Amino acid sequence: MILFYSLLALGIIALIFGAVLGYAQIKFKVESDPLVDQIDEVLPQTQCGQCGYPGCKPYAEAIVNGDDINKCPPGGDATIKKLADLTGLEVKPLAGTEGEASEPVKKIAYIREDECIGCTKCIQACPVDAILGAAKHMHTVIEDECTGCDLCVEPCPVDCIDMLPVAEKPDTWRWQLNSIPVKQVQ
Repeated sequence: MILFYSLLALGIIALIFGAVLGYAQIKFKVESDPLVDQIDEVLPQTQCGQCGYPGCKPYAEAIVNGDDINKCPPGGDATIKKLADLTGLEVKPLAGTEGEASEPVKKIAYIREDECIGCTKCIQACPVDAILGAAKHMHTVIEDECTGCDLCVEPCPVDCIDMLPVAEKPDTWRWQLNSIPVKQVQ
């Protein structure tokens, strides 16, 4: 009989707390801006901080509040174009590249495998799971997945990770439009 009353009391307490939480969810609901959510979906979600904000959501909020749309190196030109379409703003070159003759060189992480001790700190730091490896075994980077966010370099205790330019391949090669001479017609 004591077990029955104990379970009944526990059930009543759970019901009361459930009702209070349900009321609080309705009463204190925070409405978010749908444009912030749409911009956040376009961003690469690497949470790398290269834009100057602690993550993609704060950067999306800053864009809605008037910040530039060209501060996301992992997203690159494709993300800038999508953001321009979404916000109605002008497409600008990636921040930090104004006045340069060409686009910035995309870099990816490279692990010197003979120096890797298999600590897994770089795997834990990688926001896009571009590093393969296991504890006490060497690690390697999946080049096609690496966004070049540079977050894996700092936690490495043996400093065996370098950021190297992406090798030019037929599928990554692009015309350097600024280097083509243009004749002026008179």
